[in-house]
Amino acid sequence: MGAFVGVDVGGTFTDVVVYDGEGVASWKTPTTSPQSTGVVEALNRVKAADFHFLHGTTVATNALLEGTGARVVLVTSAGFEDVIEIGRQARPSLYDLSANRPMPLVLRGDRVGHADVDLTIEILRDMEPDAVAVGLLDSFRDPGAERELAAAIRRAHPAIPVSVANELSPAFREYERIATTVIDAYLAPRVSGYLRDLDDQVSALSTSVMASSGGMIPFDAASSTVGSLTLSGPAAGVVAGDSLRRHHGFDSVITLDMGGTSTDVARIGPDGVVLAPTQVIGGRVNRVPSMPIHTVGAGGGSIAWVDPGGSLRVGPASAGANPGPACYGLGGRDATVTDANLLLGYMPEETGFSSGLNMSRPVARKALSRLGKQLGLSDVEVARGIIRVADAHLDRAIRRVSVEEGFDPRQARLLAFGGAGGLHASRLRRALGMQAVLVPPHAGAFSALGLLLARPRVEQLRSVLGDSEDSDLVDAAGAIGHDAVQRFIDIYSTPPAETELLVDVRYQAQSHELSIPYRDHHVKADFVVEHRSRFGFDLGDTAVEVVNVRGVAHGEAPIGWDSVAVSSTLQPERIRRPFRAGEGEVVADVWRRTTLPPGFELEGPALIVEGTASVLAEAGDRVRVLDDGTLEIT
Repeated sequence: MGAFVGVDVGGTFTDVVVYDGEGVASWKTPTTSPQSTGVVEALNRVKAADFHFLHGTTVATNALLEGTGARVVLVTSAGFEDVIEIGRQARPSLYDLSANRPMPLVLRGDRVGHADVDLTIEILRDMEPDAVAVGLLDSFRDPGAERELAAAIRRAHPAIPVSVANELSPAFREYERIATTVIDAYLAPRVSGYLRDLDDQVSALSTSVMASSGGMIPFDAASSTVGSLTLSGPAAGVVAGDSLRRHHGFDSVITLDMGGTSTDVARIGPDGVVLAPTQVIGGRVNRVPSMPIHTVGAGGGSIAWVDPGGSLRVGPASAGANPGPACYGLGGRDATVTDANLLLGYMPEETGFSSGLNMSRPVARKALSRLGKQLGLSDVEVARGIIRVADAHLDRAIRRVSVEEGFDPRQARLLAFGGAGGLHASRLRRALGMQAVLVPPHAGAFSALGLLLARPRVEQLRSVLGDSEDSDLVDAAGAIGHDAVQRFIDIYSTPPAETELLVDVRYQAQSHELSIPYRDHHVKADFVVEHRSRFGFDLGDTAVEVVNVRGVAHGEAPIGWDSVAVSSTLQPERIRRPFRAGEGEVVADVWRRTTLPPGFELEGPALIVEGTASVLAEAGDRVRVLDDGTLEIT
């Protein structure tokens, strides 16, 4: 099967996981600008002569959030040029009269109302755009005119990327189709260029990238659907989390991926991850299958500051990789969450998360003291305050994917990973009454590990807009399933290992749908059961409509969870050192994680450290090492 290397680029660190056929190794390295420099440097450290390269990247996300994408010209049906700006008229804050939407990605002067192909081609020649988005009215029903127009633009302007609505989002609702197509065009030059450049630098390797759906796509195929990469990195962590959940047979887990720049949370239920059909990033709608991830700007590198009212705040600004938190000694002066954790003793100075990086407690103390002077607090009081504020951000994020969606977090375990996740998880578990904390093997690089556990995935969609009992539905489902299989073969040159059919269903006159597995002649009954389960009621004999049919084809993942399991045969190694737990300084055990065998138990307060992460067990906690090396804290 050969070796596999997963490289996940975050805002602060680039995480690397290598599977050589016998076991898994992981490490971190600071993220570089451009990202590709650090990725290639990481790959050069891999000793295997030949391997498969699997990638998670934030290039698409950063370009969208930072507003650094291409100048796009939108070509749409005459009279519909402003759909991209009008949207659904949903206000981001219902009672805030001053709330603003993000500016549209296409300015008014760059929107072309299409009536004649030759005239549109001539207009584009004068405008000289970086990319073109094409989305005509009702092309989800009949894409012929849209395809002809796109082909003509590509012939006339072969150097300009052209994003086409029926290729990217062939479902009804004009605003969502056009918004998705515009995002793809906005990102296309930068993201496709990044993938091409990286592919050229590692041309001898097989290359794939993670999509927002949690599936892997070859670089060349991903270059034509770059809008699907906006959750490329975080999605991999959820994939790995579901693999761990299935291995242990847990019903529900909530993932907490706390890195250097942000924290991503997601809920995984007994049936695995339920993908969202649409994502919203920075207030922008992108209709691509996506992991249900909620992100907050609170990570290890999040900067603490004092607002005009004199209150302590944390994030969303981050120290990033350069200069990084003050304790890194690379020129950063602002106090961060990492500085607070270090001063309180929750992180040994020698655990630098990255080779060649040791953290300095005296430097962290200076940064915290400067902030303390503004607040009239000591450095230790400021550090504790930063941790409490950061915990509050994380608490709200977990409630967002649980309580606000009608799920009781007390029914789930908290799966904490990322470099900082294990330092905050125990307190969050107590505050929310959750069953346990799980800290997986290779916690600091868990999203990179997820790249190796992810399956190749292809989804095809068709809008049908028909009665759930319509006999034509059977034919439509069969056709879309065939299309998914054929598309998978076209991309991977091999048949899929598994296929599934889904239908998006609603009661007549509803404006939103539920996605359920397709079973011939059972659509209405299955939908009623799902609707009642999700919302607590049904609408009796109201007609049920099928809006879309989805065909999904899956390949095999490079490795399974059994290949990840870590089992130490060493003697558990313990040192004793002071750190602050609650009030005052206590002498607590510090354990080296790589020496703890399955079945081993310890009691808090304690620290468990490894090369890429630390885990804090509070007083009263009990830690048990599970069969695969996962730490369970109760």
